[in-house]
Amino acid sequence: MKNIRFRNKIIVKLLVSIAISLLVSIALMILISQFITNPYMMNSTGFSILKYNLMMFIMFTVAIFTFITIFLFMVRRKLMYLKLISESVNHIANGKLGMTIGIEGKDELTQLAQNINYMSKELENKFEYERRIENEKNELITNVSHDLRTPLTSIIGYLDLLKKGQYDNKLQYQECLEIIYSKSQRLKYLIDELFEYTRLSSPDVKLKLSEVDLAGLLEQIVGEYIPIFEKEQLSVQKSIREEYIPVLMDVEKMVRVYENLFMNAIKFSLKPSELHIKLEAKRNKAILKVSNKTEKPPVNDVNKLFERFFRGDKARRNNHGTGLGLAISKRIVELHDGIICAEYKEGWMNFILEYPIYRK
Repeated sequence: MKNIRFRNKIIVKLLVSIAISLLVSIALMILISQFITNPYMMNSTGFSILKYNLMMFIMFTVAIFTFITIFLFMVRRKLMYLKLISESVNHIANGKLGMTIGIEGKDELTQLAQNINYMSKELENKFEYERRIENEKNELITNVSHDLRTPLTSIIGYLDLLKKGQYDNKLQYQECLEIIYSKSQRLKYLIDELFEYTRLSSPDVKLKLSEVDLAGLLEQIVGEYIPIFEKEQLSVQKSIREEYIPVLMDVEKMVRVYENLFMNAIKFSLKPSELHIKLEAKRNKAILKVSNKTEKPPVNDVNKLFERFFRGDKARRNNHGTGLGLAISKRIVELHDGIICAEYKEGWMNFILEYPIYRK
């Protein structure tokens, strides 16, 4: 916020107003004395002390009244502005957050009005942020309850069947156990994802940063995934520059981001098709682009995929995604002062990551 550099200007204005009011009052007293009081005293034969005191009282009363009138006339705009500030503060205190005061002049009252405007906007933003956090918390509880209830209901159902002995043979018994185990693993995975997202959303999260050659790291991870891509009929087209690209990162967390993008590509690519992985350095940024061919985008606005618990259309939901994977990836990238976004162009789904290159 910009601070006004007019120190004590309002005091100068008040002193000038007082001086002018005082001078006019003195001048009026002199005029009254010269043209009214003195002639009357000289022409009056029966002039007494009582009359003299009465005339002095009237003269001083007129002077004081004149002083007050002129002073109030000169500072009336400032008084009205101060009243406006007071009323605005009262409205803000009563919940009218975001209300602003019109800026007039360049003195301390102006600075006060600017500070109140700034405070009002900040309070409004914080209130909106708290309300959004509250809504997200309620949404989180709702979504978590729904996602955890599904496998838990299955587990309870199959356990109830086994408890009541409602199975025909050992094979059917074994099938029930396999389903229970599968649903238990699913439940554990959901809880782990939720815990990881909650932990990363904390303002106290710590990163184990170290200098890493991004090109070398990606070559290694892509190499490990080549057999998986080939099994899924995806032909990898790499474009990773053979140069040292230093990046400060928490390797364990960033590897999770890459793996999440690769798994998304495997799940939602047309098969057989190509998977493009491109890394380049531009000025002070390292840019990674992962592109896979898909029949249509999961949603109209593909960046909604980074919202927590967002899973897109029915086909996407049927892949048993938690809706937290890309939200976790986005949070990790942001913790590294990077940017991650998505775009869909002519049948290609592109995920783009930007990192600041580390310069010593």
